[in-house]
Amino acid sequence: MTKNWTTESWKAFEARQLPTYPDQAALSAAEATLSNYPPLVFAGEARDLKTELAQVSAGKAFLLQGGDCAESFADFHPNTIRDTFRVLLQMAVVLTYASKLPVVKVGRMAGQFAKPRSADMETKGDVSLPSYRGDIINDIAFTSASRTPDPERMIRAYSQSAATLNLLRAFAQGGYANLHQVHRWTLDFMGRSPWAEKFQSVADRIGDALDFMAACGINENTVPQLKGTQFFTSHEALLLPYEQALTRQDSLTGDWYDTSAHMLWIGDRTRFEGSAHVEFLRGIGNPIGLKCGPSLDPDALLRMLDILDPNREPGRITLITRYGSDKIEQHLPTLVRAIKREGRPVVWSCDPMHGNVISAANGLKTRPFDRILSEVRSFFAVHRAEGTHGGGIHAEMTGLNVTECTGGAIDITEEGLSARYETQCDPRLNAGQSIELAFLLADMLNQEMKEREQVAA
Repeated sequence: MTKNWTTESWKAFEARQLPTYPDQAALSAAEATLSNYPPLVFAGEARDLKTELAQVSAGKAFLLQGGDCAESFADFHPNTIRDTFRVLLQMAVVLTYASKLPVVKVGRMAGQFAKPRSADMETKGDVSLPSYRGDIINDIAFTSASRTPDPERMIRAYSQSAATLNLLRAFAQGGYANLHQVHRWTLDFMGRSPWAEKFQSVADRIGDALDFMAACGINENTVPQLKGTQFFTSHEALLLPYEQALTRQDSLTGDWYDTSAHMLWIGDRTRFEGSAHVEFLRGIGNPIGLKCGPSLDPDALLRMLDILDPNREPGRITLITRYGSDKIEQHLPTLVRAIKREGRPVVWSCDPMHGNVISAANGLKTRPFDRILSEVRSFFAVHRAEGTHGGGIHAEMTGLNVTECTGGAIDITEEGLSARYETQCDPRLNAGQSIELAFLLADMLNQEMKEREQVAA
């Protein structure tokens, strides 16, 4: 995998979506500082995630990946982290209860700071400035000073990621994720959602099951999994100087790992032949995600996988499809057939967010919930038809009570978008919409399990 690869070999390839830093000396200094900082995650944790994703690719588990479109410095707060983690726990409980499959939980957290842009420059009136590329690069304020890429921001992003990871580990292993707390995970404002009542019903049944198990001598002392959970982090590996600076050689295996996150993915705009991002990620041992959009044809995908996963390692590759509800049934089957024909052990995950962005009448970007749900349904329908396993969901969501995506049981209208439209970049599902999606997804998984059992019988 690492033949002719070094942590710097990506520099000989075409690097798109990278900022131009005016002060190269400051960039070198920031890279040197980061290269001496401790790893944010550990190689063994990345291998654990790969093992769990191998179970997903075999149809024995389900991948739940979710979190912010783009983390920000201004909105950094422990309650925000807690609430997003709490919603992901709720979604995982719903999916596990319905599918009877373990759920691998991966957050778009503790590093999701950089965002690709459609243009290098943004123009307002007669003024053109560099586009906002995420807080790790520049500031969203439309001024020359704010939009100038600043490498010192990488140091701040590292510090915020470290603090976020510290809190997530405490939540996951310190008792907050104990299944006995399942009734307390519902956010206060969720009381307005009909899905909150349904979640409480599931929580009641889980509570009854735990009481029965306790009577039989099975509790968190005898089964530690009841009082904690594994939680992993991920982000798009976009800012390569940052990723390179946090790449370390594992002392146990000698392999290289990007210690900025457990899982990294390559976006639709940086997934091309001759890409610097592909070159960099081919050499690290982390699980890798690959966004698959309408522009990707089957032969190009197979060539990409020959580079990223020449050994066909289960759990190494997650294919994250992002088509839009109107395009998925046209494009996805050809990719699925090619992967099935080649016998590649990939995880198939559905990103129903990025292909379903529209502009509301008031000019705000939004994502209609019915389109999101339609793409998810089509994703699983294609996999059922092709005899393959739809193994995951990849959602931009938050535990905040935002109004950014229209529709859902709490019907957010276009007129109501501006009430709490707080995203740094793209619209996110709020907590109520996320739980609603989990229940609807659970119904699909339940149906799929029944169909499998019928075929097996």
